[in-house]
Amino acid sequence: MTDVHAVLLPVGADLYAVPIDRVKEVVAAPILTRLVTAPPHVLGLFNLRGQIVPLLDTAALLGLPVAGPTAFALVLQSRQGPIGLSATAFPHRAILGASIGPSELPGTGGTYRVEHRVAVLLDADVLLTADRLGRAPGSEIMVSGGAGG
Repeated sequence: MTDVHAVLLPVGADLYAVPIDRVKEVVAAPILTRLVTAPPHVLGLFNLRGQIVPLLDTAALLGLPVAGPTAFALVLQSRQGPIGLSATAFPHRAILGASIGPSELPGTGGTYRVEHRVAVLLDADVLLTADRLGRAPGSEIMVSGGAGG
């Protein structure tokens, strides 16, 4: 297997990795508009140069407890359009070598040793599917890629 260039996404004490070719940018402390009817994993929407982007709670997507306040949003390009994943500290680049084992979390693709820590590789195509994100009232905003459809 070849090395994977990735962005490391801190979520509480845990570290996740996203292939760098899926990352559009990192946004510091996005100002959120909360959606009362959104599913629990949707933290809100933020404006990114005129484009409305949903911010998802990374820990909740993975079925983990709340990890802390969102300090950064890692904006990914998904099939539904741009989607932000919450990070509790600054995401940074890394090169992942060979996998050191599988991950049991849904939407992930293995574990890697990075900087004396273990990072779990996220599979954005699985993690961010419309079926997985749900169709709770108001979630059509999130999965359509823009406000209003």
